[in-house]
Amino acid sequence: MTTRVILCFAAIVALALPVVADDIDTVYISTLDISRVKQAWGYPLKDISIEGKGLSIGGRKFEQGLATHAVGEFRINLKGGSERFLAYVGVDDDVIGGEGGSVEFFVYADGKQIWNSGIRRAGWRAVRVDLDVTNVNLLVLKVKEASDGINWDHADWADAKLLVSGEKPAAVDMPVEKPYILTPKPSPKPRINGPKVFGVRPGHPLLYTIAATGDKPMEFAVDNLPTGLAVDESTGQITGTLNEKGEYTVMLRAKNALGTDERQFRIVVGDTIALTPPLGWNSWNCFALDIDDKKVRSAADAMVSSGLINHGWSYINIDDCWMVKPDSKDSMLAGDPRDARGMINTNKNFPDMKALSNYVHNKGLKIGIYSSPGPVTCQGYTASYEYEQQDAQQYANWEIDYLKYDWCSYGRVAGGSDRTALMAPYFVMRDALDNVNRDIVYSLCQYGMGEVWKWGAEVGGNCWRTTGDITDTWSSVEWIGFSQDGLEKYARPGRWNDPDMLVVGMVGWGSQLHPTSLTPSEQYSHISLWCLLSAPLLIGCDMTQLDEFTLNLLTNDEVLEVNQDPLGKQANRVSQIDDLEVWVKVLEDGSRAVGLFNRQDDTTSVTAMWSDLDIQGKQLVRDLWRQKHLGVFEDSFTATVPGHGVELVRVRRNQ
Repeated sequence: MTTRVILCFAAIVALALPVVADDIDTVYISTLDISRVKQAWGYPLKDISIEGKGLSIGGRKFEQGLATHAVGEFRINLKGGSERFLAYVGVDDDVIGGEGGSVEFFVYADGKQIWNSGIRRAGWRAVRVDLDVTNVNLLVLKVKEASDGINWDHADWADAKLLVSGEKPAAVDMPVEKPYILTPKPSPKPRINGPKVFGVRPGHPLLYTIAATGDKPMEFAVDNLPTGLAVDESTGQITGTLNEKGEYTVMLRAKNALGTDERQFRIVVGDTIALTPPLGWNSWNCFALDIDDKKVRSAADAMVSSGLINHGWSYINIDDCWMVKPDSKDSMLAGDPRDARGMINTNKNFPDMKALSNYVHNKGLKIGIYSSPGPVTCQGYTASYEYEQQDAQQYANWEIDYLKYDWCSYGRVAGGSDRTALMAPYFVMRDALDNVNRDIVYSLCQYGMGEVWKWGAEVGGNCWRTTGDITDTWSSVEWIGFSQDGLEKYARPGRWNDPDMLVVGMVGWGSQLHPTSLTPSEQYSHISLWCLLSAPLLIGCDMTQLDEFTLNLLTNDEVLEVNQDPLGKQANRVSQIDDLEVWVKVLEDGSRAVGLFNRQDDTTSVTAMWSDLDIQGKQLVRDLWRQKHLGVFEDSFTATVPGHGVELVRVRRNQ
């Protein structure tokens, strides 16, 4: 009798348990090719945390898993052979004691979201994932930042595995999209481009090059040019000095064998410069530490020979590593950091900074430089701490036009982290720049700490970084760009939010360059959004290797006009339905620049409603990338937009 009871009980237990086939295999996702993970910062790690420790979420330890960083994405081809996806997710405990960390996990199956975790924060327990993936082909695991930045967003897919009954899964790259060129080539007739307003301080040297496309040779002239300024009729370079505050309206003229063009232009002599966002190039995203005089000259040459200068691009900016590196054993970097007067020296890769500056200026371009308020720069080179006055004077001696001032080592001497401490070093350099006889655009680089957009103008910044560093991944561009909503109230002429540099073309942060990882559609979104945001546009690629697609992307004058609009309004989000967004920027003439963005993976329709744009009636819609009218629409406009792509239009009342 006892034996029968035991047998019956065993049978009942067996019926209650899930049946697992003998041929089910367990495949941990960390055993796949995790180099295919795309993330906004750092690299994915197998079975250890971002900090190199054991995986741990809310005090619970895990032996296996994938550690990534928001924003991140891992695409796995299941080939229809898996049955379940299992995992525990959360912020790794290695961030405890840091600045927080908050993320949100998503799982997509064949393009459809099938699960999300909600916001998860540092110290919270792990959330279990158990999903049926039968017959699924593409599984996408995504981690997004939870709206408070990407600091300490160390995300774990712990004990993440697939139960496989058929074909084995394999990690895959993002789908390859062939470049497609939208913008027609410029007319051979003259067309004046670039900003319509320019600011200069009284008594400071002025250099402005009239940007104009069309066949060369071209002849330039300026009507009503004020006394103190002159124009070179062959180069279009306007130079000189204006001593009295005031506003001068002049007429720019360009002429070639095929015709003429003219444009009204305002020169504002006052306390504010950078009345439109700076357009130029920065060395970091392509060369990083591997920068020297020759590469900077080549960049200046390329900006002219490629024709970028004819579209308003003007700055050639040197990032870190031009100074002496204390205690370096490299003879090219070693030396005396400063001379007997405390004036900063260059390393041997930059034998004559004044000569380099002259070279750039003679091409009608401007030149920028980099430093830090701390003792050393991010890469350990001599910085400006306690030598701010000498450094500002040296920049003026070298005729520098732009200063990127990067927080970096100042944290060692700051004495605090409140807003007062964050502002302090930027006041010091602002005072130093005010004491020299030169206009130097002042770019604050401290990654958005302390909500810098709320006080950047107070310390005299012309622009300020609002985020961490960008990378050439969609997750990075997406997080940085679309997180700018709400900051528009702090932007205005001479005061710009800066979501970091452009990551199109050949990039690499060193000697090994590669084509950007962004798809063509993602690059159109990148440029469109940065133009709508009135952001400084700093090309980050090697301009000596510009291909046709990248050059076309950077030379659409109707798109650049959105960025350079004199009103200086920054766009804001007016509609969001899932991953479909509409952003609008009010322009000086009352028209609207509108971006219809599709953040989904697949092509879909996006609609802009006139009520969201604060307009009504019949409106003429113009496609800015294709430079053609799309027709007259009433109440709304709908476009078919590729995955991760954009439709950028200008909407104005139909006359």
